[in-house]
Amino acid sequence: MTQACIIVTGGAGFIGANFIHQWIATEPALSVINLDKLTYAGNPASLRAVESNPNYAFARADIGDFDTVCRLLAQRKPVAVVNFAAESHVDRSIHGPGEFVQTNIVGTFQLLEAVRSYWSALPNETRRQFRFLHVSTDEVYGSLQASDPPFTERSPYAPNSPYSASKAGSDHLVRAYHHTYGLPAITTNCSNNYGPYQFPEKLIPLVILNALAGKPLPVYGDGMNVRDWLYVGDHCTAIRLALSKGRPGEMYNIGGNNERTNIDVVRVICGILDELRPASDRKKHESLITYVADRPGHDRRYAIDATKSSDELGWKPTDTFESGIRKTVRWYLDNPDWVQGVVSGEYRKWVETNYSRR
Repeated sequence: MTQACIIVTGGAGFIGANFIHQWIATEPALSVINLDKLTYAGNPASLRAVESNPNYAFARADIGDFDTVCRLLAQRKPVAVVNFAAESHVDRSIHGPGEFVQTNIVGTFQLLEAVRSYWSALPNETRRQFRFLHVSTDEVYGSLQASDPPFTERSPYAPNSPYSASKAGSDHLVRAYHHTYGLPAITTNCSNNYGPYQFPEKLIPLVILNALAGKPLPVYGDGMNVRDWLYVGDHCTAIRLALSKGRPGEMYNIGGNNERTNIDVVRVICGILDELRPASDRKKHESLITYVADRPGHDRRYAIDATKSSDELGWKPTDTFESGIRKTVRWYLDNPDWVQGVVSGEYRKWVETNYSRR
């Protein structure tokens, strides 16, 4: 008899891979099928430790491929689908918004259509227990001023980049499929994640790897943009709780309660590297900080009020920024083979495109 399973889309990406590792370690009764297109940021090496586990299987496919997704659903009969699949980098969305609209809006629509078709045909009790969980971002809410209260689930959507606008569109589709068709869907909106397996276009791994190479550490604008930093392991725990305890049709904000300016984040990383991997010339890594022209429409501040997740799901982050960032720096130092595998020509080409004129 085939073991009951969930399907995770985008499981070879940063958060998806961490989620799969945690799921296999904590949920032995349900196997996981990883559906991933393997774009530039989808890295099978992030899942090497579980690829031979009997509770893990991989299916290479695009969430926008309706027929393929329908076949996989019919074959595997999942009890839940967790949707991580997305284009997720603001700077890339500025340079090429079309891919973000295609994946995040059209892809989510096709996935929802396939899931709705599968779910509608399930026996009544199985239909009642099925869940579709859509992983989204705090960026759909727009930007906060320094004195504004954090975003709640009732905050109006006000996306300011092609990335956040495309994620907002996908969120609205998920909401509509619940209210129109009854699909038991849940949406989570998280703050900035960091941790192992993150592609080095994002701030924290970019700073770590540039510092190790003695390269400039680019900081946009005045460096005072504020983000609420969430360790990826805490985020994955919250998603598992939302899947088991969340109410269909609801949104749950997930934040780390760790607001930091970008320049403070960079300085903390530099201090840890000064301790763990001092430069050969003994100079402080902070001397590599280089302020560059700000990106268009750069949101000033994000902050998450996760009270609802705490009250309804029983979730709270366990890592402080200090503990999480130290674990993260240590992971990149301890995994040079993974780093070399992703710092490819594609990545170097992106860095040149994004930073050469700043």
